[in-house]
Amino acid sequence: MSGYTKVVNDCMGIKPGESVLVLTDDNKIEIAKKLYKEARTITDDVYVLVMKPRRVSGTELPAQVAEFMKNVDVVLAPTSVSMTHTQAKINAAKAGTRVASMPNITEDMFDEGALNADFDLVIRLTEKLTKMLSEAKSARVEKDGKVLNIDLGDRKGVGSPGVYRNPGEAGNVPSGEAYIAPLENGTNGEIVIDGSMVSMGLLEEPLYVTMKDGKISDIKGDKGQLGILFESEENHTIAELGIGTNPAARLTGVILEDEKIYGTIHVAFGTNVSFGGENLATCHLDGIVLKPTLYLDEILVMKDGEVVIEL
Repeated sequence: MSGYTKVVNDCMGIKPGESVLVLTDDNKIEIAKKLYKEARTITDDVYVLVMKPRRVSGTELPAQVAEFMKNVDVVLAPTSVSMTHTQAKINAAKAGTRVASMPNITEDMFDEGALNADFDLVIRLTEKLTKMLSEAKSARVEKDGKVLNIDLGDRKGVGSPGVYRNPGEAGNVPSGEAYIAPLENGTNGEIVIDGSMVSMGLLEEPLYVTMKDGKISDIKGDKGQLGILFESEENHTIAELGIGTNPAARLTGVILEDEKIYGTIHVAFGTNVSFGGENLATCHLDGIVLKPTLYLDEILVMKDGEVVIEL
């Protein structure tokens, strides 16, 4: 079974008679064509909309596109940058649309990696870690002598298993993560980001990020490539703590797959209003931490990248 078939059938469960919008941009047209062809084997009501690539992940979509998304059953969105945390996606899901956001997906990903996971296992791992995030009041990430303390308050975890078959379900495809929006003013300490970073890709050298009261106070190693974080206070505010739950995911430099790697965590900065936060920004930039140690409250969840809880 091809990866395109898995997306249309296994992930989204598209049925005869449903309406499908393949939303893409100038850089992902070839993938969009293949998704269109696959969806057309099931239903006649399939459309392709091509737009100019957005500037960065989290940039809002044009009003006409957002309106179209609300008026179909399914959106398949292979795009250059992520629209996962946009108001357009939020409103489409509220209207009952099932949305598969596929930021910077590559043709290789349809044959290798995260789409080849055991989806039942990913769902089980995601549900367990989402529940733990929801129940925890705090998190602590340790790596290379650096410690980041994160206040989770009463926020609820969100599961993204990559399977969206019911009205209003939405998220990344491929996927496999449990994540949460921390309190915007309660993250302090330092963290080492050494896997990949949105806008930078695979990291040759680690990023060292210092945070105070939920804001980035210092960042080293970005080589001037993360200037957007400092265009506003909202952009350099903590947005997310995520835990990868997909054992088939690989480190590729594309955050869509990287942040799903089982045994990693990721943090993001910028907008988080789409999943329980209160910070509306013009970006959402994720960074991957390889082989971290993670505590939720005082429960050791992961030790140097090895999940130690019973799943």
